[in-house]
Amino acid sequence: MTDTPEPTPSRSPWTWRVIVLAVVLVAAVVVWLAVRDGGGDGATAASPLPTATATATEDASPDPSSSPTTTGAAGCAETDDGTPEGADTHEVVDVDGDGEPDTAWLTGGAERRFGITTASGATFSAAIDSASPQRASAVVNVVAAGDSTAPIALVDTGREVLLFSAADCDLAATQNLAGAPYTFDKGFTGQGTGVGCTAVDGALHLAGLNATSAEGSSFTVTRTFVDLDDAALNASNGDEATVADDAGPDDPVVVTAQETSCGEAVVGEDGPVEPES
Repeated sequence: MTDTPEPTPSRSPWTWRVIVLAVVLVAAVVVWLAVRDGGGDGATAASPLPTATATATEDASPDPSSSPTTTGAAGCAETDDGTPEGADTHEVVDVDGDGEPDTAWLTGGAERRFGITTASGATFSAAIDSASPQRASAVVNVVAAGDSTAPIALVDTGREVLLFSAADCDLAATQNLAGAPYTFDKGFTGQGTGVGCTAVDGALHLAGLNATSAEGSSFTVTRTFVDLDDAALNASNGDEATVADDAGPDDPVVVTAQETSCGEAVVGEDGPVEPES
């Protein structure tokens, strides 16, 4: 007698649902483990910036004061004229802020002029309005002016010293309170004997100097600071003080008070000298 096989019991719908759910849970755990292991040290990766934010960052102009590769200003715009032929020239400080030294020059003759030609190719000049027959000489430097500094030029004619502003790609006679050119005496009128620049708080301060002596063996030296506006276009007398008393004629303070200089630049040595006619 042949045995009849027993029928295979069928799985209930709930059994299949449990199996499917278990498979889904196992798959989810595997995916979670893979993502977690991809972090290396367990740190969560940062989300990328939105496209708009990234573009704005790339287009933003860098702060010039914080950029180590920022270059200087372009300097004064190039002009058609240059240093006149026959003028005496001398390299001077940078007057237009491009980081390059510039050139000061003097011409001779009845219409003598003082001028500056920058490394960028700009030339500006002014007439030397003086009746002195002596050959002129000049120095250029940057001095305290208002709340900042400005380039100035001192043109020594022997009798007096003319003061010019060399700011803003121009050369203009600095004016006194009366609206006339501000000048320094070189002993011709008894008001002073020289010009100098004294370093104060890291900046050179322009000053008129006067060395006086009763008998020529000992001198008293006074210094009067010159207050300049921001572009050195206007000047007025500032504080006055005695800087030496009973000093000998060879004392450096007396020598300096009888010459024209600004910082280490001395006329006749560190600037142009008017050519002989």
